[in-house]
Amino acid sequence: MPPPPSRLELENLPDADVVRLAQDGREAAFRELVRRYERPVFSLVHRMVRDREVAEDLAQDTFIKVLNHIDRYSPEFKFSSWLFKIANNVAIDYLRRKKLDTVSMDGSPHASSAAEIEATTFEIAAQQETALEEMESRELGTAIERAIARLRPEYRSCIMLRHVEGRSYEEIAATLDLPLGTVKTYIHRARHELRRALEHLRS
Repeated sequence: MPPPPSRLELENLPDADVVRLAQDGREAAFRELVRRYERPVFSLVHRMVRDREVAEDLAQDTFIKVLNHIDRYSPEFKFSSWLFKIANNVAIDYLRRKKLDTVSMDGSPHASSAAEIEATTFEIAAQQETALEEMESRELGTAIERAIARLRPEYRSCIMLRHVEGRSYEEIAATLDLPLGTVKTYIHRARHELRRALEHLRS
């Protein structure tokens, strides 16, 4: 077996090559995959479950599943799509198990703290805003986050991957193992529900 690549060499390799090394049992290669994706996986899961500690546990569970099933990964698919599919399934399984499909708008125990919401809020504020405009933008961002948290898990997954991760419809379909038409329908319905939830902010 050839000597293991250095950390710098691993960092410069594309995902497909790093995955092949991980499949060969190279521990450093798997650590490199974790380094590349631990933040986006945590971000996706956290936006789904709305609880930082739970999200940390679920992100860890995701990578454990990836490690245990890395031999099943097929290079015909993007590694990121395969990984996000696992993360999404882990989050949805948790939500269904705990019946946390909705989050109260009135500060129930399942609602996120202000710090958590701020940590994941959409970047909607312009850089040259006045203090009042910035406050209004933050309030809008918080309202959007809470409205998203009330969506069905399937809708939430699609809207997160589309508007937070910037994934194409085709990538979302591959990630969630859904027909392309279903993805478009879910996103359309999610947007409709979000518009309805935010109508009071326009008055």
